[in-house]
Amino acid sequence: MRVHELAKELGVASKDLLAALEEMGYGGRSASSSVPEEAVPRLRASGGKAVPGARPPRQAVEEPAPKPKAKKKAEAKRAEQKAVEEQPPPALEEAPAAPAPPPAPAAPPLAPAPEPSGPALPVLRVTRGATAQTIAEKVGSSPAEIVKLLFGLGEMATATTSLSDDAIHLVAHELGYEAELVGVAEEEPEEEVVDESRLRPRPPVVTVMGHVDHGKTKLLDAIRKTDVVAQEFGGITQHIGAYQVHTEGREVTFIDTPGHEAFTAMRARGAQVTDIAVLVVAADDGVMPQTLEALDHARAAGVPIVVAVNKVDKPEADPQRVRQQLVEREVVPSDWGGDFEFVDVSAKAATNLDGLLDTILVVADLQELKADPEGTARGAVIEAHLNKGRGPVATVLVQRGTLEVGDAVVSGTVFAKVRAMLDENGQPVKSAGPSKPVQVLGWSAVPEAGDEFRSVADEREARHIGQEREAKARAAELVTTARAATLQDLMAQARAAEVPELNLVVKADVQGSLGALADAFLKLPQDEVKVRLIHQAAGAITESDIQLAMASQAIVVGFNVRPDAKARELSEREGVDVRLYRVIYEAIDDVKAALSGMLAPEQQEEELGRAEVRALFRVPKIGVVAGCYVVSGNISRNSRARLVRDGVVVYEGRIGSLRRFKEDVSKVAEGYECGIGIENFQDVKEGDVIEAYEVREVARRI
Repeated sequence: MRVHELAKELGVASKDLLAALEEMGYGGRSASSSVPEEAVPRLRASGGKAVPGARPPRQAVEEPAPKPKAKKKAEAKRAEQKAVEEQPPPALEEAPAAPAPPPAPAAPPLAPAPEPSGPALPVLRVTRGATAQTIAEKVGSSPAEIVKLLFGLGEMATATTSLSDDAIHLVAHELGYEAELVGVAEEEPEEEVVDESRLRPRPPVVTVMGHVDHGKTKLLDAIRKTDVVAQEFGGITQHIGAYQVHTEGREVTFIDTPGHEAFTAMRARGAQVTDIAVLVVAADDGVMPQTLEALDHARAAGVPIVVAVNKVDKPEADPQRVRQQLVEREVVPSDWGGDFEFVDVSAKAATNLDGLLDTILVVADLQELKADPEGTARGAVIEAHLNKGRGPVATVLVQRGTLEVGDAVVSGTVFAKVRAMLDENGQPVKSAGPSKPVQVLGWSAVPEAGDEFRSVADEREARHIGQEREAKARAAELVTTARAATLQDLMAQARAAEVPELNLVVKADVQGSLGALADAFLKLPQDEVKVRLIHQAAGAITESDIQLAMASQAIVVGFNVRPDAKARELSEREGVDVRLYRVIYEAIDDVKAALSGMLAPEQQEEELGRAEVRALFRVPKIGVVAGCYVVSGNISRNSRARLVRDGVVVYEGRIGSLRRFKEDVSKVAEGYECGIGIENFQDVKEGDVIEAYEVREVARRI
């Protein structure tokens, strides 16, 4: 075990552990050196402290190793630990006495020892791919000290080199910190808590979840008195929709998530921004796989769940069965003494919709939902796509503050100056407060669905933050933990090169559908054939996409998008396969079929007949001919054959000659006698069995 590994396990700095080893007589070591086996249990028992009684040679040599500039706080902390160190000796003297009785009592004193030192390390939040200069700024040290520390740990890096995740963890631990790697958008510190006097009640955000074709969109249509489901291809929702409903003078924001199994990420994203989850279950279908998945997402988000039992107007509907199935999943109705509200509704007949809305409002009132409508706007990107006339468009949900036209916002690596905002009906709005979903125009590129957005002072700051985050993201991508290739690596690469690949260029209408489609493709079995996504983006199929497909011999998959005139002309001229889909499962099925066609066919053996050898004849220039009786099936000339003797296969080959009396025949049926000659084999004996068979290639499917 290495020194830094044991230090991380015990929750102490590597240099403290090195000092303890020095006092115990194991000097001249570095953080990457191995810890002597006999010292490991003693250090674990003492929580990383030097065991009393060990000789302390050359303490002065260890002094230059610490970096006083980088760690003044750690020095003070170590001084406290050394002050407390005077008290543990009685506890350590008891430890050797503990093994004399049964070994069980010895474990309790050792287990709590590392616990106090674990939480003592402060957390250092660093972005992936951070440089030594970035770490030095955060810990108050100089880049030269961090580079020197890296050299001591065996990492050759400069002050501006992006570090790997392992190197960042190692450096942070050496400096007395616990590294927490975050994304580029998460590094900025959270804003201060808003004064409670400025909080105002806000509308609840309700996410509608459930299995495919259980009536989620139909239910929302009935509430909103619209017909969104008629616009969905295949009758299933394929992207997130956000709407606001007015009822009894109050507003409720609804988020409609897809129910198809490919849209797992969308359901999880909808659950993360919601206040209340409405789980729609069809009374005639019961609890299905995506119902349970949606339930897990809602529970993970920690939001109250209201179960809407839909389609109760159908003759075969059984709402009680739905309740019983959910009780098995610990979702107990309030009528049965549980904590979950169940409402029986019918979207088609518009039955009991008011009861569902009343239940949602009651649950929302119990939560006392409030937000600060003043100050900078913050929220989440629910969906995003590329519009041919408007450019990048993102549907955002404001969670705090007020977003206005002209504001500068940043989301991930993308920034925008809000050019216009539209509500769910396409009507322009000038401002959007908490819980208000709007479409925002004016982005520099299509933002990632699920990212957080926040407004900043002006467009210049937004552009600066976006470009800085993009540079950090690019640096994190370029970080590679390259090492010398071993023979096993080279053999694995050679095997991987033999696996056929299906190259795809994927284009979709919105960012969420694109992610769902790409995830569905990559989840297909990749053992014998692989799916390789050459390019994926939101927007129409362009000429550059066709050229990329030509260069990489890829298939272009378009989901709810069309190729422009130049792209269509180029694809027809060059023979590039462009597949267009409006329903996601059709795209998945077609790619699965294409992968199946690339699989090596499966060989299946089919027995044609069996013949028993009853006599042997030696024919000049031919050799041994077996006089046989066909027991079952047919024996055909030139078919594959195996010779079986006492249940053991002696030879496999082909039937070279087949005769009845003196005439050559092509086939002999069951119940007839014949003479059989086996190619290149003469050692036939009476009592042997000749089995004729053929091998057929059968297409395989994924």
